[in-house]
Amino acid sequence: MKRFRVAFVMLAAAVAATAAQSPEPPLTDTRLTVHTLLREDVFAGFLSSDMTRFERAARNAAALLEQRPGERGNLLAWQGGMRLYRAVRANEAGRPQESERLYGEAREFFAAANRTQSGNEAVPAIVGGSLVLFADRLPPEQRASAWSQAYDAYATLWKAQAPAVDKIPVHFRGELLAGLAQSAQRTGRADESAQWVEKMLVLLQNTPYEATARKWKEEPQSAATSTVACKSCHEPGRLAPTISRLNQ
Repeated sequence: MKRFRVAFVMLAAAVAATAAQSPEPPLTDTRLTVHTLLREDVFAGFLSSDMTRFERAARNAAALLEQRPGERGNLLAWQGGMRLYRAVRANEAGRPQESERLYGEAREFFAAANRTQSGNEAVPAIVGGSLVLFADRLPPEQRASAWSQAYDAYATLWKAQAPAVDKIPVHFRGELLAGLAQSAQRTGRADESAQWVEKMLVLLQNTPYEATARKWKEEPQSAATSTVACKSCHEPGRLAPTISRLNQ
């Protein structure tokens, strides 16, 4: 099956941050979203294997669950993504039983996040993006279920964002459509995947993502190892610039 490898929906906010010094997230500052407080440390683990910052994110997510119960869905989704990464690391370290246990915990976190009735606006993006990023690094017997869950998450995200998809930032639009194309392809929906690529060509015209979509259409075999990396930047979503802006 031909594959598209894409980055996480919120990848751009973290790529630059993994190489830079990060301030201690001020958890008590309620002007900052839980995503701004956690995202860069989570991705320091995801992208750079910086487990010091990753462990800080894990501690902060647990603390925020106590401090901000209204954000429970989003926080459970972040915790699920972190468990998923731990499962991948255990699998790649040759610890299959630990990996299986951690993947089961990740699925439980994701399911609990999906059941929440509030504080859950980012759940589909976090769940779908985490699974797209790591599904192929799980044991072979777990990949199909991971891709299926990713497809469901992206379908939910599209339902919410479709009416105004042309208004959302280019990065989010590009990663959303790429995630839809990839997860459809990996779950046996080749025709649907091709339709999402066509939507990319229309909705991402004259953006950095257009060339990627065109290549996927013209040379589908190249998609097996391609990655939709950060093609646009949303610096204001990062922790340090956000704090600076709020304190002006």
